Amino acid sequence: MKQTTLKNSGKILHKIETLEKEMLHLRLSVLKKLTPSPNKVVSLKGILKNADISDEDIRQARKTLYSKVGV
Repeated sequence: MKQTTLKNSGKILHKIETLEKEMLHLRLSVLKKLTPSPNKVVSLKGILKNADISDEDIRQARKTLYSKVGV
């Protein structure tokens, strides 16, 4: 009788382990679908290759960007 009980316990534990693995896979697949995929990164390297940026341009950009902050 003890062997039958041990076999049944082993089967139950095996089923529980299988269910845990399936739940983990299900959880991961749901999380993958819920999390947004990152947008493709666009490189701006070389975009200002021939641009001539003066100190006045930089001052004006700072003034525009930080006007509400007060830098």
